[in-house]
Amino acid sequence: METPSPTAAATADSSANFLVAGSTSTRNDFAVEVFYDGDCPLCMREINMLRRMDKRQRIRFTDIAAADFNAAATGKTFAQLMAEIHGRLPDGRWIIGVEVFRRLYGAVGLGWLVAPTSWPGIRQVADFGYRIFAQNRLRLTGRCLPDAACRVQKS
Repeated sequence: METPSPTAAATADSSANFLVAGSTSTRNDFAVEVFYDGDCPLCMREINMLRRMDKRQRIRFTDIAAADFNAAATGKTFAQLMAEIHGRLPDGRWIIGVEVFRRLYGAVGLGWLVAPTSWPGIRQVADFGYRIFAQNRLRLTGRCLPDAACRVQKS
């Protein structure tokens, strides 16, 4: 699902050319920029696999848990970025959820692996399943105290 940024039309040309703190690439010829939680062990397994497979450097990786990451520079809040995976396309458009994974896997030549998640019926199930996972990600990865709310505060 693509969600345009409120200022996407005004910033489409410039948004693809700036480097967000926490990003590992200054390249402008990327296919997708992924905003990931570097403190999430499960997320890091996926990101590390994608880094290894990204031989053509088509993915820009941005760790939202990095000390120098500034969510305001993206036009998103830290809470929004933590709620579910976000990606940004070279033209500045935002994508979220399973669509980010489709773009990431496509960028490393594994688009066929996630292609079924775009088929009618399967798309809705995949999107629903991801939303449930995203809502429970902190609990599932052991980042909540038993009696505390599962919230990560950006320090």
